[in-house]
Amino acid sequence: MTPYLGFLPLTRRALLGTLTALTVVAIAGQAVAYEVVISPTAPQLGDTIAVTIRAEQPGAGNPPVVTVNGGTQYPAFPLGENRFRALIPTSPLDPPGRMVIQVSGSEDTRNLAVGLKNRDFPTQRINLGPNQRDLGTQHEFDRVAAFKRLVTPERFWQGTMVRPSQGQISTSYGVRRYYNGVFAQDYYHRGVDYAAATGSPVVAPAAGRIALVGRVADGFELHGNTIGIDHGQGVLSIMIHLSRIDVNEGDFVQPGQVIGGVGSTGASTGPHLHWGLYVHGVSVDPVPWREGRFE
Repeated sequence: MTPYLGFLPLTRRALLGTLTALTVVAIAGQAVAYEVVISPTAPQLGDTIAVTIRAEQPGAGNPPVVTVNGGTQYPAFPLGENRFRALIPTSPLDPPGRMVIQVSGSEDTRNLAVGLKNRDFPTQRINLGPNQRDLGTQHEFDRVAAFKRLVTPERFWQGTMVRPSQGQISTSYGVRRYYNGVFAQDYYHRGVDYAAATGSPVVAPAAGRIALVGRVADGFELHGNTIGIDHGQGVLSIMIHLSRIDVNEGDFVQPGQVIGGVGSTGASTGPHLHWGLYVHGVSVDPVPWREGRFE
């Protein structure tokens, strides 16, 4: 007599049904990875690197996280249709060479290697007098630092940025300097200078909210009269050395709108506009942004 084992043996049909169910589960659980496009494909020092991500699963939830070289993380913002984008800033102070960009989230992690190309930047020699070496107040530094940390979720800028001044470019982005014969290791020219007549118009390069207004009378002795524009999603413009300011904090401006006038306030040797473009607190080259490389 066969002993009772407490269960019934599987029939052939039941066994096949079980295997089919396991196969369906396996197919449903197959790895799904983000589709990632990096632009430009061959970035150089000073470029802003756009990481555009498409989630393969419909109705993707939280945006993915973008990490560079296993350290700094950058937020990715929705573009619509299961697409996201993160902006990675680079500067003349970064080491050229291999960068590993990791995209992680609800789908399988992607690791992509990008070669960051070196770039030659001009060098200037500047001699500062005794009265120019200690310019700047703590109030000024704190206000500017807080402005550069802004990362507003909304995107206000759209497409190509406009030239903020019709003056001739007098100093380009990334210039390195010797001050009184000593090379400034951590210095590079964080923007583009436009030489123009005092009072000539300064316009907003892109739409945004006025997030910073600083005046010489308030202690802005290094930057001079200053306007900071929040373009959204960590993209910021700062305009310094102005002769006048035509906007107030909280105002919303459109590209090409006059916001002030060229001047020589603060640490300046002559009338010019300094336009600095920052991405996540890092000064990047504005030229690609004026060439329409970002949708």
